[in-house]
Amino acid sequence: MIRRLLVANRGEIARRVFATCRAMGVETVAVYSDADADSPHVAEADYAVHLPGNSPSATYLRGDLLISAARKCGADAVHPGYGFLSENAEFARAVIDAGLTWVGPSPKAIAMMGSKLEAKALLAEAGVPMLPTAVEPDDVDTFPVLVKASAGGGGRGMRIVRDRESLAEAVAAARREAAAAFGDGTVFCERYVERARHIEVQIMADAHGNVVPLGERECSIQRRHQKIVEETPSPAVDPVLREKLCQAAITAARAVSYVGAGTVEFLLAPTGEFFFLEMNTRLQVEHPVTECVIGVDMVRMQLVVAEGGPLPFNGPPPLRGHAIEVRLYAEDPAYAWMPSTGTLHRFDVPGVTHAFGPLSAPGLRLDSGVADGSVIGVHYDPMLAKLIAWAPTRAEAARMLGGALARARIHGVTTNRDLLVRVLRHSAFLAGGTDTGFLDRHPEVFAPLLSSVDAVRLSCLAAALAGAARRAKTALLPGLPSGWRNVPSALQTVVYEGPTGTIEVGYRIDRANDLAAWAVRRIDPEDIGLPGAALDPAGAPDHPPAAILSATGERVVLDVGGVRLQFAVHEVDGTSFVDSPEGSVTLTELPRYPLPSADQPEGSLVAPLPGAVGRVLVVPGQRVAAGELLLTVEAMKLEHPVHAPTDGVISDLRVAAGSQVESGALLAVLSPS
Repeated sequence: MIRRLLVANRGEIARRVFATCRAMGVETVAVYSDADADSPHVAEADYAVHLPGNSPSATYLRGDLLISAARKCGADAVHPGYGFLSENAEFARAVIDAGLTWVGPSPKAIAMMGSKLEAKALLAEAGVPMLPTAVEPDDVDTFPVLVKASAGGGGRGMRIVRDRESLAEAVAAARREAAAAFGDGTVFCERYVERARHIEVQIMADAHGNVVPLGERECSIQRRHQKIVEETPSPAVDPVLREKLCQAAITAARAVSYVGAGTVEFLLAPTGEFFFLEMNTRLQVEHPVTECVIGVDMVRMQLVVAEGGPLPFNGPPPLRGHAIEVRLYAEDPAYAWMPSTGTLHRFDVPGVTHAFGPLSAPGLRLDSGVADGSVIGVHYDPMLAKLIAWAPTRAEAARMLGGALARARIHGVTTNRDLLVRVLRHSAFLAGGTDTGFLDRHPEVFAPLLSSVDAVRLSCLAAALAGAARRAKTALLPGLPSGWRNVPSALQTVVYEGPTGTIEVGYRIDRANDLAAWAVRRIDPEDIGLPGAALDPAGAPDHPPAAILSATGERVVLDVGGVRLQFAVHEVDGTSFVDSPEGSVTLTELPRYPLPSADQPEGSLVAPLPGAVGRVLVVPGQRVAAGELLLTVEAMKLEHPVHAPTDGVISDLRVAAGSQVESGALLAVLSPS
């Protein structure tokens, strides 16, 4: 039996495996890079081993370092999590050769399913339905097609191509991304099915010949071909279709003598036809929804099977209710899903009843890799956490999940939280109308939750009042009222950089603690502190009467026109994060007397986020056209393109391939032609 288990991964999945190990009495070992020394998964393990290396992102992929760490701390088993090593046959073989227990399928099964091309050929012979595939771009004769990496997953190395003119560049870009992410740049082209659904079947198999399907999951809502909303059961799958999907999954598993947890993924066309996509030889990110509806700990089953034990059932367990999972990412959906970096000052989701394991009753589960104070860097995937709701019905699960997300306090980095809430509350989603093109057809879900002008005004006012309450507690001149001035009729003012630009908040408080006057206006930055700044018509001082029911440095309660509103204000180094029932807003207080700063030249192109410059396709003096690709920045395992915003000439180039850049760093200058 397994005594001490090393998890060859980090973050949320390491914490998930540790939770089951604690319940089973198995000792745990974490590994960490220089960038991860203070991560929650390191603190929660019984033992932790540092992985040396200059590249934090590559450190976790060094199989030799991981096996050495297992030997150093006396581990007798290795669980790969769901990282790339979980589908690396050489690593699995090395673990076994080292005399350690491998928690996963056999190296042979991993190798056979690790190449999507080889898997398609093998399973086509077994009778599993396939999409038309071309290995060489010249063999593509029908569009649209999807360019896919043969190795790996997670949406990397994938491009939709709708015409032959775009095919060559898409194939080249996919090859580069796949080579960087998986060490294998092999790609192929597959017929792209419009308005298809992404359906997958979870299977568990043991060494005694049992292969059991655990129902299907729908994972159709995706960005960058990566799932962000998953649920089970699928609203599009009836019992007859479920039986067909499960039989195809069993056929795929038996074709490679599969043992362990795995997922067989299919594409479900609007016609009702389904086609094999790939088989993931690991635990999936979305496994919690399956755990909720079948009531079984899948990590525990993995460990039991790895020890040679049988599955606790020999047939599909009954499904109970409905479960939905969303993935919280540190990224900006409105800005091409640009990853966000920084310190996560607060991470709080209300109503969570459980973490890292099956729920015993309907409720909310949170599987998180972060905590208050976690630093979100550029080395790893930007996923922060998974939030799962389990309820008797799909509508109840969606409502529970959307409500918890809307009330969550996530401060310090931009996230996809608002988009997820709008998806869960969208009429098309609630009606079951999901497919892989959902986000493209519903751009309205990209709007922030805080869309009301009055909500923005009141959030600004709450931040200003909380600041006044904090200043009132200062030890310097404590008897002097906050904002005291010789002209009592003038409003006290604070200037913020907010979601609608530069915002000035003015307020005056009378002796009854009422807001005798208050106003919010949007102004141009150059007008700050100068007379004659034009009032925004939407921000004219015609606000409803308001009274301060209470105001502290972190909580403001207002009575606005007879309605009581509560605002939670969290201030960090001049930035106020304001949460209310109307939504969340981030406000950065601008200095009253800003120091002069050096202006960048007109036409400056800056780095969208910290990272390394990948390709540089231009030279100084080169004439370029609007939309032309100039260079790329690589961060969080993705390639981020920098295009020319207009026609012009590259008058200055500040970087070369391999240059490390910070967010906002000057890359090049594009001058008018």
